[in-house]
Amino acid sequence: MRSKLFVPGARPDFFDKALSGDADALSFDLEDAVPGDGKAAARTRLADFLGSDAVRASSKTIIVRVNGMDTPHFAGDVAALTAVRVDLINLPKCEDAATVDAAARHIDGARLLPTIETPRALARVAEIAAHPAVAGLQVGLNDLFATLGMDRRSPRHVHAALWTIRLGAGESSRFAYDGAWPDIADAAGFEAEAELARSMGYLGKSCIHPRQVGLANAIFGTDEATVARARRIVAAADAAAAAGRGAFTLDGAMIDRPMIDQARALLETKR
Repeated sequence: MRSKLFVPGARPDFFDKALSGDADALSFDLEDAVPGDGKAAARTRLADFLGSDAVRASSKTIIVRVNGMDTPHFAGDVAALTAVRVDLINLPKCEDAATVDAAARHIDGARLLPTIETPRALARVAEIAAHPAVAGLQVGLNDLFATLGMDRRSPRHVHAALWTIRLGAGESSRFAYDGAWPDIADAAGFEAEAELARSMGYLGKSCIHPRQVGLANAIFGTDEATVARARRIVAAADAAAAAGRGAFTLDGAMIDRPMIDQARALLETKR
């Protein structure tokens, strides 16, 4: 899931085009992208689309960002999505484990992707990630930084937030997914933030325009040299295990269990 494209729930004319595009995942937005008086119509049109043969046959990850549990729209969103294909439910303004638990009881069996976008959520990121219904955490820096009056473009601020969220997700072996870069025209800014997130073990980056999708796919894609080295590590690990050894050296570097596990995990994604 290198790239995740936000698709406004109020724009059904975008749905087919997004499905045929290059993004690995689509996040249909029923929250911020839909005005209050259009919520019911948007969820009905989206449910019709998600129930289509084209969506059922798609290899893309299908995500829906519902309205928050504290809004009058949450129950209607959940009801509309009950009988259609949705791989992940993105929960906005998810501030603690109690919110996740309440959502999980409303959305029976669904995998949840809470967004960390408030100071309270950031302070409780590990407990949010630990809930068994949570598949991963979504970063929401735009709302988080605006709440705190922080400079959204400061690499220091971004690193601090991404670090905290990544550790909280990793404590429960959940994935962490980078948020959106707000300036569509600033490709360099998007790439710099995506590179930072990739270096910290984030799964991919959110995109608010199709032109950002190719950038995310390139940055979060795995080059052949990395895959080849992973194969060599796994082969050497198997040989070392057969000889009764755990750690070993490869190309002058010490290879131990965490590096072997990382190499095996990478190769699993290439099957």
